[in-house]
Amino acid sequence: MSCCLLEFCRVQELKAVREFLFQNQQNTSPSEDKKAENELAWDDSDWGSWDNPEAKEEDGNTGMDEADSAAVSAPWLQDCVVSLSPCSDLMVIAKNHKAVFLSVKWRTDDGGREEMNLAVSWSGTLSTEEGESISSVICIPLASQKRSSTGRPDWTCVVVGFSSGYVRFYTETGVLLLAQLLNEDRVLRLKCRTYEIPRHPGVTEQHEELSILYPAALVTIDGFSLFQSLRACRNQVARAAAAGSEVVQPPPLAYKKWGLQDMDAIVDHSSVGIMTLCVFDQMKNASILGGFHASVKGNPPAMSQHITVGGGPYTGFYYAIEGSSQPLLSHVALAVASKLTSALFSAASGWLGWKKQSEEETTQKQRPKVEPATPLAVRFGLPDSRRHGESICLSPCNTLAGVTDDFGRVMLLDVGRGIAIRMWKGYRDAQLGWVQVSEGRGERESSPSAPLPRRHAQFLVIYAPRRGILEVWGTQQGPRVGAFTVGKHCRLLYAGYRLMGVNSVTSQGWQLHTQQVCLFDPATGALRTITVPFHLALSDKKSERAKDMHLLKRLTALLKNRELDPDILESEAQSILLDIKHPAIKKQALESLLANKSAPVSCLTSITGSLLASLKAQDPEAVDEVLFQLCSSQLKLLQLYTDIHQLHFTVDTTNTHFEPWEGAEGLEEELARVSITLQRYTQLTSGSRHSVSFAQDSPDASLPVQTFLSQMDCEGGKISVAPGPDAEWTQLGSFLFWGCLTGKVPLQKVCDKLQETGISPQQLLSLLLSVWLHREKEVLKRPDTARHLHTLLTALSSMKGAVEESWDVQCVSPWWQQVRSACVQSHSAAAALLAAIVSHHAAKANITSLAQAKFQSEWEAVSLELEQWAVCVRQLEDVLALQTLLCMPPPQGSPGGATPHCSVKSLLEGGRGGIADSVAKWVFRQALAPGQLKDMLQQRGETDTTEQPLQGEGEKSHEDADFNTAAELLVSVCQRFPDSLSPDLLFAHCCWEYVVQWNKDPEEGRYLCWAVEHLKLVSSPHIQLGISSMMWNTFIVKRFSASAFLVEKVGKAPKDRLCRRDVGMGDAAMTSFMGSCVRLLQILMEVQIKKNGSIHTVGQIKRLTCSTAQADSGVEEVTPPELCVEEVWGGAEGPASIAELALEQKGVHYPLVQHHCLLASLLHAAMTFGLRVKPLSLFDSKGKNAFFRDLASIQLMPSGDMDPGLVSIRQEFLLRVLNAWVKTQVEAGEGEDPAAAQMGCGSGDKAWPSLCLDLGLLLQVSPDILLRHLVCELYNHGLDARAEQVMLEVEDKDVLGSQLLVLTGQRLSYSLLHSQTQTRPAMELLARLPPTLCTWLKAMDPSELACQSVPLTRTSRLVSRLIEILPENHGQYSLALHLLEAVEVLQGED
Repeated sequence: MSCCLLEFCRVQELKAVREFLFQNQQNTSPSEDKKAENELAWDDSDWGSWDNPEAKEEDGNTGMDEADSAAVSAPWLQDCVVSLSPCSDLMVIAKNHKAVFLSVKWRTDDGGREEMNLAVSWSGTLSTEEGESISSVICIPLASQKRSSTGRPDWTCVVVGFSSGYVRFYTETGVLLLAQLLNEDRVLRLKCRTYEIPRHPGVTEQHEELSILYPAALVTIDGFSLFQSLRACRNQVARAAAAGSEVVQPPPLAYKKWGLQDMDAIVDHSSVGIMTLCVFDQMKNASILGGFHASVKGNPPAMSQHITVGGGPYTGFYYAIEGSSQPLLSHVALAVASKLTSALFSAASGWLGWKKQSEEETTQKQRPKVEPATPLAVRFGLPDSRRHGESICLSPCNTLAGVTDDFGRVMLLDVGRGIAIRMWKGYRDAQLGWVQVSEGRGERESSPSAPLPRRHAQFLVIYAPRRGILEVWGTQQGPRVGAFTVGKHCRLLYAGYRLMGVNSVTSQGWQLHTQQVCLFDPATGALRTITVPFHLALSDKKSERAKDMHLLKRLTALLKNRELDPDILESEAQSILLDIKHPAIKKQALESLLANKSAPVSCLTSITGSLLASLKAQDPEAVDEVLFQLCSSQLKLLQLYTDIHQLHFTVDTTNTHFEPWEGAEGLEEELARVSITLQRYTQLTSGSRHSVSFAQDSPDASLPVQTFLSQMDCEGGKISVAPGPDAEWTQLGSFLFWGCLTGKVPLQKVCDKLQETGISPQQLLSLLLSVWLHREKEVLKRPDTARHLHTLLTALSSMKGAVEESWDVQCVSPWWQQVRSACVQSHSAAAALLAAIVSHHAAKANITSLAQAKFQSEWEAVSLELEQWAVCVRQLEDVLALQTLLCMPPPQGSPGGATPHCSVKSLLEGGRGGIADSVAKWVFRQALAPGQLKDMLQQRGETDTTEQPLQGEGEKSHEDADFNTAAELLVSVCQRFPDSLSPDLLFAHCCWEYVVQWNKDPEEGRYLCWAVEHLKLVSSPHIQLGISSMMWNTFIVKRFSASAFLVEKVGKAPKDRLCRRDVGMGDAAMTSFMGSCVRLLQILMEVQIKKNGSIHTVGQIKRLTCSTAQADSGVEEVTPPELCVEEVWGGAEGPASIAELALEQKGVHYPLVQHHCLLASLLHAAMTFGLRVKPLSLFDSKGKNAFFRDLASIQLMPSGDMDPGLVSIRQEFLLRVLNAWVKTQVEAGEGEDPAAAQMGCGSGDKAWPSLCLDLGLLLQVSPDILLRHLVCELYNHGLDARAEQVMLEVEDKDVLGSQLLVLTGQRLSYSLLHSQTQTRPAMELLARLPPTLCTWLKAMDPSELACQSVPLTRTSRLVSRLIEILPENHGQYSLALHLLEAVEVLQGED
């Protein structure tokens, strides 16, 4: 472990920052050239002076001077004032009157890791007076006062000092909080001191303070009052910004001002804090200052110590006695909040200030009064007439300070004694910082006596820009512990303080996240921090730990070399381990060696054995117990690994000839019984899609010794398997047992070796079962694995501690219960069944032997254990049949999805409906239509009397073969679950699965259609009613109401965009949705009648009125079905099944269901034919209020005669539906098909006229009006044959005859007057016609006909029908006779 320079942040947009700060300046100015000349001049009279210190320009609060100006424009950052918050969340870069604030922003890199960046958050001008510029900046984070705070700052205050003497305080966004003129000189330095927890009881607790250095004065502001004032100002600014009120000037700050005397020039300072002299130092100072007879006070006074650097003397020490100078202002900071009414001060904008605009000119002319300073003489110093100090940097513990000068020296001062204790030379323009490191926890707590306090080490960081090097030195006389080559234009940023507002109470439990020293490289924008380990502060000669760490680094480098010879690795590593003295480091080295993947097991065994031997040779009391236990345990595990690994290469000669299975009579027959199911399962699982795998991830791959050691524990001499994921247990189990299961490794030797190690039989059993259940495919490919599994189970159960000797055969054995638990939880159905069958026979043999030994009888032992095994085997057989069905691949184009896996445990936890739910999901994956599923289940009744499922005869297509295979598998599963998969339950679950899938993707309208079709196939009216109600309430009614309101708002069938926005589906899907709603509500009405005992046809149900819909109370109601479950699955516990929930549903109110069905039919018609309608406007207020209510509630329904105006609107809509339907029939080309010309036949489009008649009955519209209109529309479109069929149902033939007479006249008028192919006979006939008929024909408008070119034979037949239906006393009967005569004449001439 050594020093490291780690990048933790990166500054963005540096180019933009530079352009903003230097946009009005050239790269090189005359002043810079002059300065460069001065720097290169040689002064013979002063050999140590390299430049004129009076001409140097100060650059900021960090105590750093300008870089080499000969670099022209490269070191632009050296001309700026830079400050970084100790929390690294805010950086300020300023030049002249401009400043840029950069705040933290987090972003994710390409690797998914969070990176910290500083980006520009504010930029602008800070100066408010003409000619002033920024001379110093400091960023002070203020602690949060909330109880939940963990040490992060609440906000950061930016304190800026100007050349005019003003000190201004800003927020992170550039809003001015406070400004005060403390002295009419240039602000040289701003420094801060914050609270630090005292390391020792005798250390004086330091108070927080902000110090401001002027050329001849020092101003200090108490940190507590400043903290309270800044908080109050920030709160008032926020309130003023929210209220928009006027701004007022806040009260000034209370401060102390000292006039520093007896120094020619001061350029930097450090405020050490309050100190108290001891009695001897007090007497010494009194005698020096006052002579032999000087008086000494009883108690030494408390003094504030300040150190300055500059010239004449080179370093000055000032001591200000506490209480000698009162604050110059009597205002206290706690009164600020009550006196501030509102303030909004923005440094970025020039239109707001502390005072009103009318007072700005007066303010500029009359500067604030500056209080005089209290004189403070220098106590002593380090005089050196030719040496001029440039900067001073105080250590974190306030005991040391680093000072730079113009001779290129760095001097280390002892602050308490006031002497220089060390000097470095050759560091021109150096920049300083400090790193304080604490000793690691526990390093000194192992001492036999009381634990010693933690030690702290101070390291001085020196950045030499001329050489581009960063060095870390141990103090006080320590060596250089680190050196890094960096750029020549970097800035070393050292704050020297932490959070303000922290005290001894609030800091308890906090972890302050602050950086001590940061190096900022403007070339890359990187911010890097220095990490120094504590042990580097220890002397190399006396520190064994430093030597041990060096040896540990050597071992690490040795292990990284993969090309090293194993013998050399063994000798070198062994030598290093034996040379390490510290037990903790030796333990770390051994763990690193054991975790190395390139070290062979022989090397590890040898080194661990040598280390253990060396520990045994030492004094037992001096040996670390933890290290000794680690060596002994790891050596034992290495020996076990070696023994098992060697057995893998031993040929097993005991299993070359298989003998009859001893103690397992009937096992072969049992396996043969399930072999057919296993073969089918193997065929379906082996045909799954291929996947990519890697050799090192294969279970057959050799287990590395490092993995073996990580998975095994050895505590107190006992070896156990460490808890871990199933994949690790399978890997370890394969290493131990897979060779035994395949017959390649001597089984008995492995069991003996494992028994010798002391591993518990229960863990070995878990490893064996993990291998068996997770490597199912390999097990099914090797028929002999079951034989070896039986032998292994018998061997493990005979181990000590496996089956308790006191076990009663009439109780459940924990040993065999562990096997059953693993089998019922496994998703590998075939492997679990094989393991259960083998374990069943092994347990039976074990119980038989125990019973014979106990009872000395030949009777067969009957125990609870065997009953448990019988149930388990039966359950696993059922699961295997079900899993075989689920593994069947879905056809192309189906929804598909991952193959679901089930286990006994999952089915039991799924409740009584878990099995039907799994099959329903399979039906959905296979995309089976309801009719196909019904055909499959019909085979179930045909094959109940036979054992084998029906096989197809002859050659069939591939689809038929797949269908037959699916049917066979489904029938076999249904035979195993006769109650759980009864037709009603299966249809119910399929219905629910399809409606759930439709709810996920409403665009798939066929899912909802198939859900309704599945619902129709349920024979039980109670289940049908319950599922219909749940479907309606859960999935349908919300979208149904949204659809109705959308159509009502638009007034027509909405466009696709509106449908997707309001309903969540397209217009085509919405049309299908309405049709499914109609069918669902029709099922609800039909089921309500069936449930109460009255059976009606669907057509009758449609025509039922509210008064006749209720069932007769004397009719006996249908009893609800009983839901049963198979005996072995009776312990299912979990959520209620769909059928159980359906039976708990309440009945529905028939008139309300019929009311909703009426609305759904209207919406369906409007969406199908694209009609204009406001569906809710077709109902009165009672009807509207009844919509979308709970179907089981009793609502006030419309009754009596409806308003004639409303009935007229309803009639108009139904007539438009019939018009649209007739147009679709013409477009479909079905006009003259006599076979299809029957009313109400079939479904789909042909059912719309019948539906309109049914709606007319419910809407109080005369059906005869609808029929007459339909007949006229059919004749109008040339569909005469269908019109004649509909004409038979019309009652009012007189009105129909009058309507058809007009239509006949239009046809004849077109033939005689408007046809482009008029013939001469037609003209002669027109001349012979009676004048009345001729005038009437001329008045007809043939353009109203949809189909004008109709054959004369059809027109003649129409006229004949007219004469038949019109009575002779009808007013237009004679006109009909004239028409018949004219048509006959035309036909004869044709």
